[in-house]
Amino acid sequence: MKKTFVILMVMLVLGSCIFASGAKEADKTVEKAVEVIVAEEYKGADYVDPVAGWAQYDALIAAIKAETDTAKRTQMMHEAEDILMSNWCVIPLYYYNDLYMQKSYVTGVYSNPFATKFFQYAKLTNGATTLRVNLASEPDYLDPALNSSVDGACLAAASFAGLYTYNAEGVTAPALAEGYTVAADGVTYTVTLKKNLKWSDGSALTANDFVYSWKRATDPLTAADYAYMFSGFDGYEEGNLNVVALDDNTLQFKLIAPCAYIEDLMAFPTFFPVKQAAVESYADWMTSPGGWCQEAGFVSNGAYVCTEWNHDVSMTYTKNPYYYDADKVSIEKIEFMLSADDNAIFAAYNSGSIDFADTVPTDAVAGLLAENNPEFHIVDELGTYYVAFNAKSSLFEGKTPAQAACMREAFSILIDRDYICENIGQTGQVAANAFIPLGMADGNGGIFKTDATAQGYYDPYAINNDPKGTVAKAIALLSAAGYEFENGKLSASTPISVTYLTNTSSGHIAVAESIQQDLAAVGITLSIQERDWNVFLDERKQGNFDFAREGWIADFNDPINMLEMWTTVSGNNDCQFGR
Repeated sequence: MKKTFVILMVMLVLGSCIFASGAKEADKTVEKAVEVIVAEEYKGADYVDPVAGWAQYDALIAAIKAETDTAKRTQMMHEAEDILMSNWCVIPLYYYNDLYMQKSYVTGVYSNPFATKFFQYAKLTNGATTLRVNLASEPDYLDPALNSSVDGACLAAASFAGLYTYNAEGVTAPALAEGYTVAADGVTYTVTLKKNLKWSDGSALTANDFVYSWKRATDPLTAADYAYMFSGFDGYEEGNLNVVALDDNTLQFKLIAPCAYIEDLMAFPTFFPVKQAAVESYADWMTSPGGWCQEAGFVSNGAYVCTEWNHDVSMTYTKNPYYYDADKVSIEKIEFMLSADDNAIFAAYNSGSIDFADTVPTDAVAGLLAENNPEFHIVDELGTYYVAFNAKSSLFEGKTPAQAACMREAFSILIDRDYICENIGQTGQVAANAFIPLGMADGNGGIFKTDATAQGYYDPYAINNDPKGTVAKAIALLSAAGYEFENGKLSASTPISVTYLTNTSSGHIAVAESIQQDLAAVGITLSIQERDWNVFLDERKQGNFDFAREGWIADFNDPINMLEMWTTVSGNNDCQFGR
């Protein structure tokens, strides 16, 4: 029943519009709702070819990383987002918030603005000593250098510790570090570690472990998706990171420019230490860098150690007596239920089998809100839920880059974001029209965007406020890409069939079905392809998709982390820009 009105309006518009440039003089009385679009003339001044011309974007990101004038840096980041949004491969739908279920007898669990949950200071008032949690299904990686998922970051925060962490207020705070100083040059940092730090096997953890771990994270053999997060370090481009251990308790590193978010980096999993002997004890460590911690019992240094792993079913984390803050950890065990089936997870929560669930079925949200359930939590996040095209998809074969961009823009304006927010999200999500989320700091003492409508790249409510004009524009854009229409629908001679890749979750499937119906208004056929979580992540990373659901929670509060992920060499560049 959704938007039957739009379909009717398409037929009315096409019945009264002419898109052919050779219209006869006698046709002057026929209303023309939109002008003819010529793809090569339509692209804006910011447009950069997302495949052949992407070196321009890479160069801009490199310049931003090296810029010391914060006001100029902010302006450059706006320019980078202009380029990113100009090719329509990245199509934002809404800005995230986070929701979860937590039993009333659980306290002390907290989340930072980047969706990482911290369980090490949890307490149970029901007398139990084991916290039972669901975060997601089987983790892709537990190696902190290789993880690139939100649930993986939560597991990393439980089993590893870095120089810094986040406190319950979402503010960075020292963890393994006592603190640091910055030299007069503004780019040389000296970090003092806490004394007597240990790995979970009781061996000493020193500054040299950070030197090894950081250089390993940037080594091409490791193939870390987040290696680019070290690109602001001196020596990164040359493959020789400028980081040294002055002694067992003193780490020194040098950057290429001052960095306002350096504590956030030191709190990020990619910067966590791993023990060299443990990593290299795995027989195939050079060809399978994450293999050393794919079974229980691996050496770590966080509040908990993975002591049992029943793959695809459960994991058990047990308190680490050598953790630097062990005297403040009261929960002896955390049992993780591994599942992506949100209905099964919700049933387990309601039956009392788990104490914390990091997902809620879409059809349960309205009831939880209506009853004002105190165990249902909604918290703010910095992130964007979006869909994305593979810039190298066969869908665009035979099209010029400008025609391909017109196609993608047509898809974007047909999507009813308001419906997705109100009827699928249901928890106050804001319809998005830019990739960098509302409320993110600009790195110059201000906010990068404060108003979604005034500071975005398109009207996210156009399909609601002007369905006739919006659909007519979509048809004009597709016509500019070489498609023909009959009675408001794609002609049989020029069909569009596209496969949409998503993981198996009721909310994501509901979004896919909504988009499927939106695109059908002009005759686009969208097939939904569901994949298990790890397969889904790998398919996107390898570029084995046409159109896919995506989401990006910021890694720290600065726009650069939403922009540098799209460089050609980034492991998070699912759109395959520049490749």
